[in-house]
Amino acid sequence: MTYHTPVLLKASIDELKVQAEGKYADATFGGGGHSREILRRLGENGQLFSFDQDEDAKANLPDDDRLTFIPLNFRYLRNSLRMQKAIPLDGILADLGVSSHQFDEASRGFSIRFDAPLDMRMNQAQPLNAASILADYPEEELRRVFRDYGEIREAGKLARHLCNVRTDRKIDTTGKLLELIRPFAGKAKENQFAAQVFQALRIEVNDEMGSLKDFLSQCAEVLKPGGRLVIISYHSLEDRLVKNFLRSGTFEGEAEKDLFGRSSVPFKAITRKPVRPPEEEISQNTRARSALLRVAEKV
Repeated sequence: MTYHTPVLLKASIDELKVQAEGKYADATFGGGGHSREILRRLGENGQLFSFDQDEDAKANLPDDDRLTFIPLNFRYLRNSLRMQKAIPLDGILADLGVSSHQFDEASRGFSIRFDAPLDMRMNQAQPLNAASILADYPEEELRRVFRDYGEIREAGKLARHLCNVRTDRKIDTTGKLLELIRPFAGKAKENQFAAQVFQALRIEVNDEMGSLKDFLSQCAEVLKPGGRLVIISYHSLEDRLVKNFLRSGTFEGEAEKDLFGRSSVPFKAITRKPVRPPEEEISQNTRARSALLRVAEKV
């Protein structure tokens, strides 16, 4: 089993327009597939700065002096690159979401396929995990998590049910959680509903939306004019933020204007519609099915 099969590998690196002596960032190193392809196209004086907050990712580092590994979440992009004297960059790649390794390693608690501790932390040094959210969050906060990040219709009823249960027993394993949420899902959509609940908890545990906003807000500052930003997202919440920001420079989708009514958008969208994986890739890697690739260029 490989750590992670990179999605849209050729398409994403082609869009990065790698220059032999350029400087690039892989914001989500993971299994290192995208980083290795960037390194393959770099010359001997090119530089790559790869980020990952997951301790397990370090095992995949290639022995290459052109690569600098930064063991942090990509929300620390700007300050980390300043410390490396790496600004401005020629391009940034981000492959969002969860790695195959995180889904396939039962003890990490990301998957509905295993009975495991309810963890879901990408950074295993942080204190907050999925079990502590279910144990400590007020009912209203749980409702927000399920509604906003899982897009669950009966988020309020689900939150109330889990709060009632936790007064008598702990909800600390994936198996226990799956048993408790089953009555809220239609029989034909049980796995889909469970995936929505797990997605909501995972996003909250790792502050994925906050991290993505922080990251996107810094990209224009660290890229040189003409530099490429290539992002692969996997669900509508991520893609909506990415699409809006690349088109308007804001997360709401409307460009901000000055007193004279002039707007200033930091990026020019290269892909008007997202690029999707071909059927051949999806047949070989089912996790590619939901991938959406968007590309923009610093103005």
